Amino acid sequence: MELPGGSYRMGSTAFYPEEAPVHTVSVAPFAIERHPVTNAQFAEFVRATGYVTVAERPLDPADFPNVPPADLVPGALVFRPTDGPVNLRDWRQWWDWVPGACWRHPFGPDWSIDDRPDHPVVQVAYPDAAAYAAWADRRLPSEAQWEYAARAGSTAAYAWGDDVRPDGRLMANTWQGRFPYQNDGALGWAGTSPVGTFPPNGFGLVDMIGNVWEWTTTPYSRHHRIDEPAQSCCPPPAPSGDPTVNQTLKGGSHLCAPEYCHRYRPAARSSQSQDSATTHIGFRCIA
Repeated sequence: MELPGGSYRMGSTAFYPEEAPVHTVSVAPFAIERHPVTNAQFAEFVRATGYVTVAERPLDPADFPNVPPADLVPGALVFRPTDGPVNLRDWRQWWDWVPGACWRHPFGPDWSIDDRPDHPVVQVAYPDAAAYAAWADRRLPSEAQWEYAARAGSTAAYAWGDDVRPDGRLMANTWQGRFPYQNDGALGWAGTSPVGTFPPNGFGLVDMIGNVWEWTTTPYSRHHRIDEPAQSCCPPPAPSGDPTVNQTLKGGSHLCAPEYCHRYRPAARSSQSQDSATTHIGFRCIA
């Protein structure tokens, strides 16, 4: 989708401190994919290049000196619902490290994506997303570009308006129920949904909010860096493959619930290390 570019007010002061301050940003015209990269699209990339994702590579003992060698096997983080209410301050109660989990087998070796070609690819770390973008002769968006695309000219808090409406579950794939143990599913999807299941925004883009978090090229900071000049297009991407660098994620995911992660909004942002691969992070490209 071709976007015209322009100036908009980025950020928010109504929810989380890292979204502040609200400030004016200008972006030049750019093109963005209508939906996140799908399993089918990523599979085409892997077939063409033989690329091996971060989650499929053995761990380097030098990076994990206190971990037994038998545990240094390829794998990724997998979300597991709990049996009931838990302390929401301890994310380890619903995230497990699963050997063999990767983009082909998001929940482990016994789980396949064969029947989900049109779902967004997950279990992709930042270097994986950057490698796909380079192969496709595209790039990942900056945080400013991503938020501009998600807002689609709107100044509302949510993609569908300023209020969390009762039919919000019909607008984006977010958690419906009590996190992290009861999810009735948005339109019945308790997990990722096929891209385009939910309505497009004002620019015609789908899944900008919910479904999966999306990588951006912007290194994460505890608040917006307004001391830096406003960048139009296109800022240099962060170096890829450095586990000490955290990138900014945007958009929220199917795991976002108001009592735990009220980040299913254009202004919302989250931090993630470059080498992280999980069941709720994907990406889309720009040109």
